[in-house]
Amino acid sequence: MVTKKEYDDDVTFKKESKIKVSRKMTEVESSEPGSTKSALVIVIFIFLISLSLLVWIYMSFPKLEENEKSVVKLPLHMEDAKNLGKVLDKYKDKYYNQVLALFFITYLFLQTFAIPGSISLSILSGFLYPFPFALMLVCFCSATGASLCYLLSSLLGKKLVEKYWQERVAKWSKTVNKHRDSILNYMLFLRMTPFLPNWFINIVAPCIDVPLFPFWLGTFLGVGPPSFLAIQAGQTLHQLSAEEFSWSWKSVSLLGIFASLSLLPVFLKNKIKRKFD
Repeated sequence: MVTKKEYDDDVTFKKESKIKVSRKMTEVESSEPGSTKSALVIVIFIFLISLSLLVWIYMSFPKLEENEKSVVKLPLHMEDAKNLGKVLDKYKDKYYNQVLALFFITYLFLQTFAIPGSISLSILSGFLYPFPFALMLVCFCSATGASLCYLLSSLLGKKLVEKYWQERVAKWSKTVNKHRDSILNYMLFLRMTPFLPNWFINIVAPCIDVPLFPFWLGTFLGVGPPSFLAIQAGQTLHQLSAEEFSWSWKSVSLLGIFASLSLLPVFLKNKIKRKFD
């Protein structure tokens, strides 16, 4: 049975907690607008510089034929990646460094600013390069681009993140604190499963004190399995698009198998989550 003193203490504790939350929200809402604006200006400036670098690399690319110019663009879906892959594969042997730089900067750009399309680039890497090199390239680009997004988010600070995603951030923060002693394993788990969107992880991680190195390493290792499937799909796609290639049930089956494997984490989602909680 709860005594009156215990009841009063509990009520007092709850009131103090509410006051703390209220103060925190007031600080977020009334925090220096100039500071937020300055950070936003810096992020926009970085975005424009990065975009300018990307455009410069595109412009310095060897002269293309008229029918090739239309496909040299950010690959936002698989057909774009396939068409771009055909053009880049044609120029890769003669202009290896330019093609690699174009791929590298484009991947970093998409990851840094949370723009969709990196999965198409992962497929494209399998189209262009040998499997081991493509896998290392994609893992490095993913980890480095995600870390740049992490740094941009830390520049803006907690103000915007807590303002728009307060409940979601608070919930994830509790989970991270439970696994803080094994944060690298937890980052691996997040990257290999579809529980949280990658853009959300990249933006929120610095705001709940996830260290940068485990974040980078966990991303580098964690994106390996899904990238494995995307790269293999790209290599199969390259074979299917080769002029001397003839369709076979083996090739079609490979594409079907990789498509099915990519859905496996979704079906195992609840089972894995229970094991990790």
